[in-house]
Amino acid sequence: MRTRPLRAIFVLTVVLVMTGCERPPAPTDDDSGDGVTLLEGMGGTPDPGFARAIEVRPFVFPADHGPHPAFATEWWYFTGNLFTDDGRRFGYQLTLFRIGLTPGEPGDAERWRAHQMYMGHLALSDVAAREHRHAERFSRAAAGLAGAVADPLRVWLGPWSIRGTPASTFPLTIDAVTDSFALQLTLELGDKPVVLQGDRGLSQKSAAPGNASYYYSHTRLPTRGTVVVDGQGYDVTGNSWWDREWSSSALADDQAGWDWFALQLDDGRDLMFYRMRDHQGRAQIYSRGVLVDADGSVLELGLEDVSAAPTRHWTDGNGARHPVAWRLKVPARDLDLTVEAVFDDQLMDTTVSYWEGAVDVRGSHRGVGYLELSGYSDRDDNRSSAD
Repeated sequence: MRTRPLRAIFVLTVVLVMTGCERPPAPTDDDSGDGVTLLEGMGGTPDPGFARAIEVRPFVFPADHGPHPAFATEWWYFTGNLFTDDGRRFGYQLTLFRIGLTPGEPGDAERWRAHQMYMGHLALSDVAAREHRHAERFSRAAAGLAGAVADPLRVWLGPWSIRGTPASTFPLTIDAVTDSFALQLTLELGDKPVVLQGDRGLSQKSAAPGNASYYYSHTRLPTRGTVVVDGQGYDVTGNSWWDREWSSSALADDQAGWDWFALQLDDGRDLMFYRMRDHQGRAQIYSRGVLVDADGSVLELGLEDVSAAPTRHWTDGNGARHPVAWRLKVPARDLDLTVEAVFDDQLMDTTVSYWEGAVDVRGSHRGVGYLELSGYSDRDDNRSSAD
């Protein structure tokens, strides 16, 4: 579950547009500075000229893989677990965000200034070394520095890019390079169809009309390629998870953050569930998910269908406690899972700090996946509770 129309990022975009810099002086690729809290970042209201996710709409591919500039924000969000032939494991994340500054397109005389900017987050979890590397980039959508097109799909931000095959989109390629690590991956479609999250792709996040997103997922994309760490290349294979979401919404006043699980089980099933939390750490009724069977059939899950309780926390350098181990149950499908970080420090210490990393799944079923924990750096929500 993704919801990041960040007020702090809007401030950064003004700097980008006014100064013409490809990125602000801080953060750099691997040092994001002090950052802002989730509530500071998400407390603002988008420009009312942006479109809102109000009603169910048809999804058309490959067009919907591309940009939706009528909306304030959107993201192309990839995570995955990859393995070498001898069993060395890497988790990865690549997220490219498009953020609208003002609605509409700039006039010819203003095209260098741009009405949109892009932000990227890249991370690699080297399980054997117990090391999490991450980077962050910014650029305005002008002069070819960053942008997105639908067919063939191309989303780019400097040296980071997602590219699709004409007409069919798949296979997708991911290329992302930093000074200390890089990804060069090919993602195939596999056997599972796209999953429309929420009500046929309309994902409501709170009671307010329009506080929703259009949201779909590819939950298991066979992946192969190369991971490079400090100049050493590793041939890898595994599976990726691709989330696509666009909206013009923000957190409601009674919402503090969310916990998002994306799990790929060894029996071929995939489980996604997100918990929207209030300021006391309690899960709200807007929490939702899906269980995708090996044959692609989908079981929708509400808050009443899933029990999620943290069993262990990790405290970061700023004193925020992150629930990095959970017991997750779906009684109707006899799932009783232990979900735990492969190692604890997978903090994304970026402009908005959050925890996101690779996890192991044990218990009634085994598997791997990704966990995202947002909002635990805020002073009034440094807690979590069981459902």
